[in-house]
Amino acid sequence: MRAVLMGDPTHFSVRGGANPHTRNRWGLKKRVSRERAVAEWHALARALIAHDVRIFVIPPREACPGLVYPANAGFLPHAGEVPPQARFYLLSALIESRAAEAPVYREFLSNLGFAPVMARYRFEGEADFIRMRDVYLFTCGEIRRQRFVPRFGAPPWRRVYGFRSEERARMELEPLVAPKPVLQIELIDERYYHGDTVLCSFGSHREHLLAYLPALSPESRTRLEKHCAEAIIPLSKKDAEVYSANSFAATSGGRDYLVMPGGVSDALRERVAATGVTPVIVDVGEFLKKGGGSVKCMIGELGEMTDDEDLLSPEVARFRQEMDYRNLYR
Repeated sequence: MRAVLMGDPTHFSVRGGANPHTRNRWGLKKRVSRERAVAEWHALARALIAHDVRIFVIPPREACPGLVYPANAGFLPHAGEVPPQARFYLLSALIESRAAEAPVYREFLSNLGFAPVMARYRFEGEADFIRMRDVYLFTCGEIRRQRFVPRFGAPPWRRVYGFRSEERARMELEPLVAPKPVLQIELIDERYYHGDTVLCSFGSHREHLLAYLPALSPESRTRLEKHCAEAIIPLSKKDAEVYSANSFAATSGGRDYLVMPGGVSDALRERVAATGVTPVIVDVGEFLKKGGGSVKCMIGELGEMTDDEDLLSPEVARFRQEMDYRNLYR
């Protein structure tokens, strides 16, 4: 069964304010409605389970409110079930405000039977490394020190955010997915600071691609269109703003689905449905409007997982059973 990682939302809040969605126009960090966030999180988790996705839930850590966005945890090169000692997992070198999450992910993934290794370069996981058909899309952008700088206007300052994965990370990623090539894409709009906020591959073979092209550099846009123009479903500004690209592809009962955030237009739903993929809409607006992450940000890929006793130690098998969402919340 396909498995994913999610983070308990109990302590979700805006602490670092590290992307444009987390602050108001005056630069003040937004306040989260805990009740609304918890309800939305559970609705998403149950929608995934209804479509044959197994969920492992990281327990809450008050010091790590960003654990609700485990798409940034890292990247799993292997899609299929392999012996635990071979299940290499590249842990992200996260932004400073979320760096405390790394040891939490390391411990949890080790207990699940993976072998986590820390990335050498600034890299924020599958949020910036997207599998599509015959290629991987690696998204990166200028790394800048986050700070307030003066400007003319009201307020008389603005926040500088920058992006999350640096170009050098490509050197570490390419050997992990060879012989598939890596297509580098540059992000230029800080509101779309991860690749999975503007790009989403879906379908049985990841043959379709939602893309908000204005958020890419002109050179990257040309490169992407040259490689897979026939696969691209361009997103409107309105659909991009509700993070329609931050969707999650799933398969259940031989049918393909795309779990999409609330607010997507009817026209986009129809375009997705026309590919033979069924849209499933789940509202996670509190996570987008306050934290800058939507459906896909809240899900980390763990590949196909079984509990074959010949492959697992008793400790790993027990931990998987204990952390399975279906057992925790029945």
